[in-house]
Amino acid sequence: MTMLQSPAQFEPLLSVEGVTLQYKTPDTLVTATYRVDFNVYNSDRFVLLGPSGCGKSTLLKAIGGYLRPTEGRIRLKGRDVTEPGPDRMMVFQEFDQLLPWKTVRENVIFALTASGRVGAAEARERAGAYIDKVGLSKFIDSYPHTLSGGMKQRVAIARGMAMEPDVLLMDEPFAALDALTRRKMQDELLQLWEDTRFTVLFVTHSIEEAIKIGSRILLLSPHPGRVRAELNSIPSSAMGSPQQVALEGRINDMLFGHH
Repeated sequence: MTMLQSPAQFEPLLSVEGVTLQYKTPDTLVTATYRVDFNVYNSDRFVLLGPSGCGKSTLLKAIGGYLRPTEGRIRLKGRDVTEPGPDRMMVFQEFDQLLPWKTVRENVIFALTASGRVGAAEARERAGAYIDKVGLSKFIDSYPHTLSGGMKQRVAIARGMAMEPDVLLMDEPFAALDALTRRKMQDELLQLWEDTRFTVLFVTHSIEEAIKIGSRILLLSPHPGRVRAELNSIPSSAMGSPQQVALEGRINDMLFGHH
C-alpha cells in the first residue's frame, strides 16, 4: 500500500504494522494476535476493544516493549520498539502497582528519578503537580494501604503522566473498581485529557467504556485477535443519547453478531 507523503503532524506517533504475537504455554504455542495494523496519532484517545482472550493486553505489552512480535513491527516516532522505555508508561488494572513502603509523593518521585529523566528537585515538583491534577494533594504523604482502590489508580495514573511519556498505555485500569468509582475515574481521565491532551492507548472489553473514553476504537475479533473494524467514537456530550445506543448496537453486531 503506498502512503502519501504528509506533513509531520499527520504522521502517526505510534504505528503497529502487521503484528502477529505468539507466546508459549507449557503445552502449546498460542497465537494472541494475527497481523494487526493500526496507527495512533498525537493526542489520540485510542481504544482497543474486544472480548477477553483477543490479545488486547498482549498487544499492549508488545507496545510497551515487553514482548517481541513474531511477525510485523511496532514503531514509535518512526523508531522500532525493541524494549521498554520511559516514552511508554503503563497503567495496569491491579491496585498493587505502588511501592507500599513509599508515600504517594515518593512513589511518583521514585518512578521519575529511577528513569534518570529528571533530577531530584524537578522530580519533586513534577510529582506534586501531577498528584494535584488527579486530585490527591491532601493524600500526598499517605501510604498506599490507607488509600481506596480508586485513589491507588489515580496515583498510578499520576505516576505514569508525570513521566510525560509519548503514549500512556492503560490496560483495563478501571476494571477492578466498583461501577460508581469506575464512572468517576472515566470522567476524571477525560478531564485530565482535556487539560493536557496526552496520547492514550486504552484497553477494555466494555463497549460502553470504549465509547466514552475513546476518540477512535479498534475492534479486535475473538482469539486470535484480528482487526474487525476501526470506528470513530461520539463526543462525550452525546453519551446517553440515541447516537450512543446506535453505536453500541453496531459494535455489538460487529464483535458478536457473526464470525
